[in-house]
Amino acid sequence: MALRIHEAWILLFVLPGLVTPAAINHEDYPADEGDQTSSNDNLIFDDYRGKGCVDDSGFVYKLGERFFPGHSNCPCVCTEDGPVCDQPECPKIHPKCTKVEHNGCCPECKEVKNFCEYHGKNYKILEEFKPSPCEWCRCEPSNEVHCVVADCAVPECVNPVYEPEQCCPVCKNGPNCFAGTTIIPAGIEVKVDDCNICHCHNGDWWKPAQCSKRECQGKQAL
Repeated sequence: MALRIHEAWILLFVLPGLVTPAAINHEDYPADEGDQTSSNDNLIFDDYRGKGCVDDSGFVYKLGERFFPGHSNCPCVCTEDGPVCDQPECPKIHPKCTKVEHNGCCPECKEVKNFCEYHGKNYKILEEFKPSPCEWCRCEPSNEVHCVVADCAVPECVNPVYEPEQCCPVCKNGPNCFAGTTIIPAGIEVKVDDCNICHCHNGDWWKPAQCSKRECQGKQAL
């Protein structure tokens, strides 16, 4: 009888070591309801509908309070239906504006183009310049270039030349005209060959010279 009691004590000490955690089925021990909710990491935000308004930064405004919902927005009033914002008629931006800022309800022009561009070059407002010998130009306050082209008189010769830095052609040898293919000076009669004497029309240089036949000199009798 004593031997059986001793064996029973041995079994009591050995059995707990044989029971491993894997042998325990957790489904048999449901977690408490409080433990289940504590494992949920989802955050619940307050609902401000009908109570206030929220701007872009997350600030909450009371009903009736005036605020700016964003950095460049127009001012708004918080209502039960949400923000009611101003919609003003903003002034038009100058077409030559080169720098526009959006720091308020309406965009503002901070810098207007103060020069003119003409053929790849920049000119100051009211600056006068000559892009070519025959052009006179000015940079207007509207940033547009207005030019006047010289109206040259018709030259009085058939062989005018263009001098450097001069707009209009000049007759370096004076008025003249053509007698056939020969250029003769105006104002005098010119014997162009043994039989013809020519002169230019008065004021009509572009017309061929008037010629008259004279007795041919050096003509040999047949």
